[in-house]
Amino acid sequence: MSDSIPAGSVPTRDHDDSGAVIGSTTTLRNLYYLRFGFAVVWAALLILIAHAINPATAVLLIIYPAFDLVAAVIDFRSSGSSRAKAPLYVNMALSLLTAVGLAVAAGSGIPAVLRVWGAWAITAGIVQLIVAILRYRLGGQWAMILSGGISVIAGCGFVVMAGGSSAALTGVGGYAILGGVFFLISAIRLHRAIAAR
Repeated sequence: MSDSIPAGSVPTRDHDDSGAVIGSTTTLRNLYYLRFGFAVVWAALLILIAHAINPATAVLLIIYPAFDLVAAVIDFRSSGSSRAKAPLYVNMALSLLTAVGLAVAAGSGIPAVLRVWGAWAITAGIVQLIVAILRYRLGGQWAMILSGGISVIAGCGFVVMAGGSSAALTGVGGYAILGGVFFLISAIRLHRAIAAR
């Protein structure tokens, strides 16, 4: 996948300041912890009210990609020269488009929401795969690689579910929890890598 550097290590480049690299990696770790906590709370709230689309459900649905957008901005601003930034631009654009798309789809019912969510899961999963592979040398990214792959599969599932008679939002909550768990795993791995420095 990349050079044979242990997954738990935080390498530096000749032109990078070691402290700056560790600082940006620490920010990434903290962001992953935050994303885990947010995903669990958000999913719990969604599952409680997922039986129908109402104003509260619509707001909750829009909040998720909006939070993802904010997280991508934080990630972008904290990224050092060792991290590719182009995929983060794509991620920000996808999150913004999804928030708008969900606001529109919420007025058309659960199937429309699932189609938008599915499209986002597929495209964002592909971007997540690319970013995680590019960041493999930072350590703790195998969970993000796995998460990106699962996101693509889950997105296809949401699109298929939207066309069936069992369309429901509870699966979206489960998807968010699973994604949060992968963020937690990566945060722990990065925490260990930083401590090892």
